[in-house]
Amino acid sequence: MKKLDMLARALLVVGGLNWGLIGIFHFDLVAAIVGRHFGEISPVSSAIYILVGLAAVYEALSWKAIQRRQHESYSPAAI
Repeated sequence: MKKLDMLARALLVVGGLNWGLIGIFHFDLVAAIVGRHFGEISPVSSAIYILVGLAAVYEALSWKAIQRRQHESYSPAAI
């Protein structure tokens, strides 16, 4: 499960950075990576946006469980 947590967080970082770039500079990083212009959608960019959205849903639904697992893995008793 920990790998899925890390993947979800990485996708959320990508999504957050992309939204920040869109808001500040009107630059869509995902579109640029897949060879499109701002606002253009391709099947690849749609897949990336869907994965980012699924990562957000996963994180939202498992927030407490993820925090509990991280707290347990950093516990002094585990050392």
